[in-house]
Amino acid sequence: MDLKVGIVGFGLRASLWKHAHRPGEGSAVVMVCDLSGRGRADAAAKIPTAVVTDSLEELLAAGLDAVLVLTPDNRHAEVAVQTLRAGIPTFCEKPLDVTLAAADAILATAYETGTRLYVGHNMRHMPVVVQMRELIQAGTIGEVKAVWCRHFVGNGGDYYFKDWHAQRANTTSLLLQKGAHDIDVIHWLAGGYTRRVSAIGDLAVYGDVTSRRDNTDRRMGDWFSLQNWPPAAQTDLAEVIDVEDISMMQMVLDNGVLASYQQCHFTPDYWRNYTVIGTRGRIENFGDGPGDTIKVWTTRSSAGFVAPDAEIEILDGEGGHGGADPLLIAEFLRFAREGGATATSPVAARASVAAGVLATASLRGDGGALEVPALPAEWVEYFNAGQPARIPQ
Repeated sequence: MDLKVGIVGFGLRASLWKHAHRPGEGSAVVMVCDLSGRGRADAAAKIPTAVVTDSLEELLAAGLDAVLVLTPDNRHAEVAVQTLRAGIPTFCEKPLDVTLAAADAILATAYETGTRLYVGHNMRHMPVVVQMRELIQAGTIGEVKAVWCRHFVGNGGDYYFKDWHAQRANTTSLLLQKGAHDIDVIHWLAGGYTRRVSAIGDLAVYGDVTSRRDNTDRRMGDWFSLQNWPPAAQTDLAEVIDVEDISMMQMVLDNGVLASYQQCHFTPDYWRNYTVIGTRGRIENFGDGPGDTIKVWTTRSSAGFVAPDAEIEILDGEGGHGGADPLLIAEFLRFAREGGATATSPVAARASVAAGVLATASLRGDGGALEVPALPAEWVEYFNAGQPARIPQ
């Protein structure tokens, strides 16, 4: 029998519906809730068999087997706490939320109710990340000691500075909202979570652009163009912009690994570069999509830059993000139905939010190091065990 799936929020990540709506193959989207008329109209057009509503209460009472929470980030906890309390296995898009208190409220509710919680860190299914992790786990470069990530967000002006992403109230920072992916990948590749973090950043370019517009009547697809270049010549930016367009953070992980993350929203190119250094070599990706390359150095040389000892082609997959999105939804639906281990965990998702939140506080302060508060040990044990069935508290 198909799982009855609901969706809350039919906006930027609404494309995930395609992977959840497989009538006769295990799952069907039967209800969509969205507060905007455009979101409801889009849902009705794409999934005509689904009930479309603006009432979360109606969705909570619909007898759903699973729900995808795809709202703007600052409303994740507001919705997910209610779906978890209603006993509906919940997929929460990354990041968990934009404050540590809100993220912890989601984890607390999942722990207290025993309702299954899954967080949509789809990069744990992306080929470039999976292949790099496999090299690390095989011992190719020895014990990991450092991870560096540079993220060139070439579409930053179009993706993040014309809508709700541009305001701290909605995202806290892009170091958190956009960086949550990469921080989680750093943690996964390094095998630990950030314990101490410091950061610097600035609104270096887009704050000086004077062409502004209220874009609430439009979506990113309405304004995106590669002709919006150079960054200082962008038009119709959001009326209020108070997030940084360049940020850099340093992390000390709980296993001693040192890590850094740099994010820039006004580069001409768009990709992320991971460098992982171990006790016997290093790996680095050149490009992060299908057909690009992961290079491996394991032989000492005194000749400066040398050809790598091995090159691995990055694989492809069907669906968004190199095939990651369909794998992500398939894993969630399996987890909602059966439970068991998953590629990510709420503890990992909270760790990326915590690092991003504290890094933002550091860069908006004096750049000093801040400590990440620990989760209760019983929560960590529960989520790390795969959220086994238990009596709700």
